[in-house]
Amino acid sequence: MIENLQSVIGIPLCNMDLFKTALTHRSAVNESKHIDKHNERLEFLGDAVLELVVTEFLYKKYPEKPEGVLTSLRSSLVCGENLAKSAKELNLGQFLRISHGEEKFGGREKDSLLANTIESIIGAIFLDTGIENAKTFIHTYIIPYLDEIIETGSFIDAKSFFQQHAQAEFKITPHYKVISAIGPDHEKTFEVAVFVGDTEHGRGTGPSKQSAQQEASKNALDTLKIVWKTLD
Repeated sequence: MIENLQSVIGIPLCNMDLFKTALTHRSAVNESKHIDKHNERLEFLGDAVLELVVTEFLYKKYPEKPEGVLTSLRSSLVCGENLAKSAKELNLGQFLRISHGEEKFGGREKDSLLANTIESIIGAIFLDTGIENAKTFIHTYIIPYLDEIIETGSFIDAKSFFQQHAQAEFKITPHYKVISAIGPDHEKTFEVAVFVGDTEHGRGTGPSKQSAQQEASKNALDTLKIVWKTLD
């Protein structure tokens, strides 16, 4: 099945053993005596290559934008959620070597595992055929999400923005309260509300408390009709 990976990602592959390692989760090594390498070192390398390529792209695309905006855009492009979307579009889950336990709990569709796999594949491409092919992969499957990121304003740290507004407008720091946490431990959905004093200003949901807080902050800003989706 690994042989089909080349046709899926559209990048020439030479060292198939390297890509087998890139697709091997630590759980598979722990479970099988016949598998002795997992993808965490390649993930480490791929993360660095990804950040370099995205940084270069943003630096050239936005010559007038300040460092803070470029950093926010880069963070959104290389975040786990975005990488997982790319992995799902490529259907990389079908190629993963994972333990039966990970399989049972939906490991082939788990965002964190898929995001790590994208990074390990980038690392493998870099080692196998060089930076240009790694760059091609990143420009093809990750950077195109930039338009959506800018359109939705997801690159903005809404929590920090709302905090600054609340402190300026109400002279008080907002606080967050978890309303509910639904689902098994490995796949919870949190609902969080943001308050200024005793007044609730917005709610949000997400797979972590942090992401739910960001969503609650966005909704609070929208409720208050505060313009915050800007590249400036």
